[in-house]
Amino acid sequence: MIAHPFLEANLKALERLNAPVFCWLARQKTEVRDLGENLTTNRWGLLDWRLPSGKGLFDAICPKTAYRDWIPKDKPETSATLIIGCNLGYGINHVLANSPDSHKVLVVEPRAEMLLACLGQTDYRPFLEKSRLLFVPPNLEFLRKVVWKLDLQYVFGNIFVLPDIPSHQLGPEYATWANHWKEILENFSADVNTLRSNQDVMVRNELKNFGRAIQDGSLLALENQGRGLTAVIHGAGPSLARFAPLLAENPGYALHACGLQTLPALQVHGLKPHLCLAIDYTMAMKRVYDRLDMQWAKDIPLIYSCKVAPEVVRAYPGQTLPFWTVWGLGTYMPRDRELVLRSGGSVGVALTRFLRWCGVSQILLVGYDFAWPGDKTHVAGHLACGNTFRFDPKRHIVMKNREGKTIYSDLAYITALRDLENDLKQCDIPVYNLYGGGAIIKGSKEVTWTQVIDKGLLSSIEGSLEHFVDTLKRSRSPRPWPEFEARSPRWVSSLRSVQKRLKRLFEKAGRHQQEIHTVLTQVLFFLRQDPLYQPYLYNEIFNIAGLVHARSRYGLREMAECRSILKRVAKKVREMDQHLVYNRKAA
Repeated sequence: MIAHPFLEANLKALERLNAPVFCWLARQKTEVRDLGENLTTNRWGLLDWRLPSGKGLFDAICPKTAYRDWIPKDKPETSATLIIGCNLGYGINHVLANSPDSHKVLVVEPRAEMLLACLGQTDYRPFLEKSRLLFVPPNLEFLRKVVWKLDLQYVFGNIFVLPDIPSHQLGPEYATWANHWKEILENFSADVNTLRSNQDVMVRNELKNFGRAIQDGSLLALENQGRGLTAVIHGAGPSLARFAPLLAENPGYALHACGLQTLPALQVHGLKPHLCLAIDYTMAMKRVYDRLDMQWAKDIPLIYSCKVAPEVVRAYPGQTLPFWTVWGLGTYMPRDRELVLRSGGSVGVALTRFLRWCGVSQILLVGYDFAWPGDKTHVAGHLACGNTFRFDPKRHIVMKNREGKTIYSDLAYITALRDLENDLKQCDIPVYNLYGGGAIIKGSKEVTWTQVIDKGLLSSIEGSLEHFVDTLKRSRSPRPWPEFEARSPRWVSSLRSVQKRLKRLFEKAGRHQQEIHTVLTQVLFFLRQDPLYQPYLYNEIFNIAGLVHARSRYGLREMAECRSILKRVAKKVREMDQHLVYNRKAA
C-alpha cells in the first residue's frame, strides 16, 4: 500500500497555483518518509494517525460521528467554512461532499506533518483549481487578508468556524488558532459593518476635505524625525484623572499627545499637549468644543484624518494638518506625497502608529485602560464621561486586572486592545504603560509613577523635542493640486448604455437569465476598473457583486435594484469629479 498516494499531485497543484501554503510547507522541511510511520488502522477499520500514546486520533470516536453536524445548512451556496485542524481529511471531505460548489472551504493546519498526511490521502486538485478549497498557512497577517476576501460570504451568507476536536489531542496550538480565527472574525465583522454603514459618509468627508488638505500641507516631513524623543500618549481611560495632575506638575522633556476628545480632560488639569489627533468621522465630535477653552487650544496643532467631518476641522482654533487612511481615497494615494495610515477604530491606536512612524525612541502610555472598574467608562471631560455604566451581559465583558479586581469592557475596547497588542509584537522600541488598574496590554512594560521618575521615562535627547515641534509647524505649507481626469462623462454614457441593454433583457427575464448574469458580471468588472473611485463606490460594487454571486434567479426586483445602484454610481462619479477635478479649476 502507498502510504500517501495523492501527496505529490496535490503539492504540484499547490506549487502551480502559487499557493502561500506551499512555500510555508517548504520552509518546515518535514520529511515525507516519516509520515508513513504514524499511519495506522484504528478499531473502526479506518486509516488513522498514531498519537505518542499509541492510540489513534479517532480511537474514541468514529469520524462519521465526529463530523455528522459539519454540514452547512443556512445559505450554504453563499457561505464559507473555516476549519482548524485537518487530521487525515475526514472533516474537510465531509464538508466538501455536503455543500454546493459555490461554498468556500478554508483550512488552517499548524502542524506541517499533519497537513502533508492530509494531502496524501485525498485528491484535492479539482477543489484547489476551482478556488473552492484553500489551505491557509498559520500566519496571522495572511489570515487577516484571507478573511477580508470573505466579505460577500459574510453579508450574503454565513462564515462557519469549525475547530477539529480530534486534532486537539495533538497539542494546544489548535485551540490557540481557533481563538485567532474568532478574534480575526470579530475584528472583520466590526470593520465590514462600519464600511457598509459609514463608508459613504467617510469618503464624502474626504472629498469635502480634499481642497483644505491640499492647503493644509503634508506630514511627510515628520517621518523618522522623532529619533531620541520620548512620546507620552494620553488616553481617555478613568486612570488619566489620577496621573494627569502628576504629569502637569512634572511633564518632563517629552512630547505629549492625545486625541481631540481628550483635550478638555487635560485642560482641566493644566496639562497642554504638543499635538492632538482626530479620526472620528461623526458630527458628534463638534461637541468637544462645548467643553474646550478655544483660546487655550489655539497653539495645539490638530492632526486630522481626512475622514473627519469638515465642520469639525473648520471649527478647530489652531493649526490643522491632514493625513489619509486606508479604506478611503488614501488607499490609492502615492506614498511619496501623502501620509497614509491604518488608523483602526481607536484614536489611541492611531496615535501610537503615527508616532512610531515619526520614529520616536520610546512611548509611555497614560490612561490606556481599555476597561473600567466602576460606573464611569471615561475620564471627566471626555465626550462620554457623562455616560453611567450599567452592566449588560450581552454587551459587556467581565475581566480581571493585574491586581485580580473585576473590571468591565466591551467589544470595541477589546478590538482596539488587540490591534495595539498586534502592533506591539512588531514594535522595535520600548513601550511603557503607566498602569492604572485597567486591562493588561501584552507587549508593553507596566510601570508605576515612581518608576517613571526613577527610570527617567519622561526624558529625551537634548534638542529632539524642539526639532520635532519645529518640523511639525513648518509642515503646514500648501502643495500643488494633483492632476485628475474627469471620469463622469465617459462613465455616465457607459452606464446609460448598459441600463438600456439590461432593460431589454429583463423584459423577458425568464429566457435571458444567463445573459443578465453575464451583463451584471461585466458591470461589476467596469465598476472595479478605477482604484481611485473604488472606495466611494464600495457599497455599489458590493451590491452588484451580490446580484452576480448571491442570486440564482433574476426578475423585476433585481431589475429595480440594478437601476437604483447604477443611478447612485452616476451621481457619485459626478460628485468625485466635482471635488477632485472641477474644484481645482475654480481654486
